[in-house]
Amino acid sequence: MTTESMPTPTKAEVAENPRALARARKRRSVARFWREYRSHRGGLWGLAALALIALIALFAPQLVGSDSQSVTDAPGGALESPSGEFPLGTDQFGRSVLALLVWGARVSLTVGLLAAFLCVAIGTVVGIVAGHFHGWYSTVLMRITDWFLVMPTLVLAIALATVMDRSMWTVVIAIGVTAWPTTARLVRAQTLAVESRPYIERARALGGGHGHIMVRHVLPNVMPLVLAQTTLVISNSILTEATLAFLGLSDPTTTSWGGMLQDAREAGAVSAGHWWYLAPPGIAIAAVALAFTLCGRAVESVLNPKLGVAR
Repeated sequence: MTTESMPTPTKAEVAENPRALARARKRRSVARFWREYRSHRGGLWGLAALALIALIALFAPQLVGSDSQSVTDAPGGALESPSGEFPLGTDQFGRSVLALLVWGARVSLTVGLLAAFLCVAIGTVVGIVAGHFHGWYSTVLMRITDWFLVMPTLVLAIALATVMDRSMWTVVIAIGVTAWPTTARLVRAQTLAVESRPYIERARALGGGHGHIMVRHVLPNVMPLVLAQTTLVISNSILTEATLAFLGLSDPTTTSWGGMLQDAREAGAVSAGHWWYLAPPGIAIAAVALAFTLCGRAVESVLNPKLGVAR
């Protein structure tokens, strides 16, 4: 359905329900966004790949069985090469690498998404508050942001993951509380631009408080930037999660793509030439990161056509 063919509420409907016009505008905006997004082939390929991987992760028990991670009931021998029974071979315990790859998608995607949302949430709050308030409020927040910005994110995440319990939530927190400064800087710059507009002055003149201005006026205007930043941060979060798991800092009882790489290294797959144990999780991590990056570039181009991203 095109934007022109979507029903427009009548004056009577608007008078009867003041929010009808706002809902109609949102529907038209979503339809316009999707129409523009579909014109980006890279974004569509990335979205299709993410949808496929998400479905595989969601239906993992039905696809490979809930007992495919068991070490004691492994169906094959140790480090068998790919065959008809095991398309991607087996690990050092005789488990199917393909089954582990499917299960690993659940943990890797979950950790990456949660960590990215935590990172973006912290960065958005800090950026809006630092851009709205002036004086020592903004100065303190920006100095804290600068300190996190100059420190290596991976080093801080490793330090947090080392002192905390080894669990999935530890990895989420370690990534989320160390990777937000870039988002905060971008949101603060956009907040300063929004607050210079005349309608913000009118809102203040009409008695709008700080909370009202930040939530009702600033936040909706920075959300397009936040959405584009989220798609890009997710890929970085997944890569960081894989790195922490590879270093042995994640939950050893869960299967993730980074954990599979760590197990392959410990099993000597690199020196023994067991490529089927190393390549699949590495390719999966690269594919998901690329898919999110393609989606992020397409979203950026739709929300800011001046970027001129290729279609």
